[in-house]
Amino acid sequence: MSSRSRSSRSRQSGGSRISDDQINDLVSKLQQLLPELRSRNSDKVSAAKVLQETCNYIRNLHREVDDLSERLSELLATTDTSSAQAAIIRSLLM
Repeated sequence: MSSRSRSSRSRQSGGSRISDDQINDLVSKLQQLLPELRSRNSDKVSAAKVLQETCNYIRNLHREVDDLSERLSELLATTDTSSAQAAIIRSLLM
């Protein structure tokens, strides 16, 4: 990494600088959180690939949350509002 990009990163973070080792450690930890890359622990995966897969994984999680929210809304709309089940579901959502 050039000294120019290091000093730029240092200025951007308010003077505290993250070392390359710290970045590599964080990317490695992130890799362990991704199901797609977790099994490739011994394989060398680029930081760019880890970040790309992280973005994809987060997008998929957002889609799943949206889908589940829609399904829950439909379920609540068809459930008798005075039922005990509906009350329990609503209390869990609050």
